[in-house]
Amino acid sequence: MGRLTVSLCGLEMDNPVIPASGTFGFGYEFAEIYDINCLGTFSFKGTTREPRFGNPTPRIAECPAGMINAVGLQNPGVEKVIAEELPKLKKVFHKKVMANVSGFSVEDYAYTCERLDAEEQVGWLEVNISCPNVHGGGMSFGTEPKAAAEVTRAVKKVTDKPVIMKLSPNVTDITAIARACEDAGADGLSLINTLQGMRIDLRTRRPVIANTMGGVSGPAIFPVALRMVWQVCRAVKIPVVGMGGIASAEDVLEMMMAGAAAVEVGAANLTDPRACEKIIADLPEAMDRYGIRTLSELK
Repeated sequence: MGRLTVSLCGLEMDNPVIPASGTFGFGYEFAEIYDINCLGTFSFKGTTREPRFGNPTPRIAECPAGMINAVGLQNPGVEKVIAEELPKLKKVFHKKVMANVSGFSVEDYAYTCERLDAEEQVGWLEVNISCPNVHGGGMSFGTEPKAAAEVTRAVKKVTDKPVIMKLSPNVTDITAIARACEDAGADGLSLINTLQGMRIDLRTRRPVIANTMGGVSGPAIFPVALRMVWQVCRAVKIPVVGMGGIASAEDVLEMMMAGAAAVEVGAANLTDPRACEKIIADLPEAMDRYGIRTLSELK
């Protein structure tokens, strides 16, 4: 094992750095910029059962130390992802990839996860439960322990690969959701997803984003993410992937000191396409500065 090697749900990774879903496409776009095989893995674009165009534009707004997005899960649907996107990815990425799955019903989640579970290159299934529950009046699956557990159980019934439930921070007690997912059989958790926010255009006096509100990401949310990862890591026994505002090697170390087994880097990829490559390159020097021999000793 190398200095940067970590294990996530039983699968070894060369390092803990994972580009977050929605910020790295299906990988091959970034492979034109650098060799993405330097990554631990990456979480590909959120995939749903049916194709989705996403929300109306504009979908992006700037904010201090971050951004707001309301893309709306635009993707070609799971069948096209399997038939077209994964074969293109396989040509440039030679490691296991993390498949990010979203849905609008329990049945949607189970179907999409079962289809992706059969794909050889998929190593983990990251299940985003921040989507509206169409049978629950628009409530997100991830805001209520019972609903989160229901999705977890349904996915675990149809998959053999590690299932990582991606949690929403827009809740009163994230540890209750985390424990519900663990009790329902989740192999791991990832958090946090974006916080809700909005901007208003002073000239038009209307919201900047067509959807009114969107998800806040970027360095501004790092302290909130760190706090929630700390809380969840002390509430469950399964591994946690920490994310939210990570933009440097020091942020990675801090998140792992909070208890994370690995980290995801999101908005930083949109401001600098080589962000993850640079973070990985900077990690050994940062570890030396703080007397850290291996990342595994932080856990």
